[in-house]
Amino acid sequence: MADVEQLQAIEQNLQNLRSQRQQVQMQLMETDSALEELDKSGKAYRIVGGIMVAVDKDSLRAELEKKKELLQVRSKTIEKQEGLLKERGKSLQAEFLKGMKKE
Repeated sequence: MADVEQLQAIEQNLQNLRSQRQQVQMQLMETDSALEELDKSGKAYRIVGGIMVAVDKDSLRAELEKKKELLQVRSKTIEKQEGLLKERGKSLQAEFLKGMKKE
């Protein structure tokens, strides 16, 4: 019975990771969009406490590029975790099926 519980836990973890990956992908798309708009515009603004304030375009671009890089690393990390969990799940499932055949 422990195998079934472990498989269920792995499936739940996979669902959580998929949700996290989806959120990271959305943030990446938003960041890419912001970078594109920044290239098109002459001035850059940031919302601070409910008001828009002008900011240096180059520093904002650097900040967005760094954010994009961090999001890409996070996305790759989540993908690796998903892969490891999938492999563990396949292994447990094979063990479980093997045990069922013996009974």
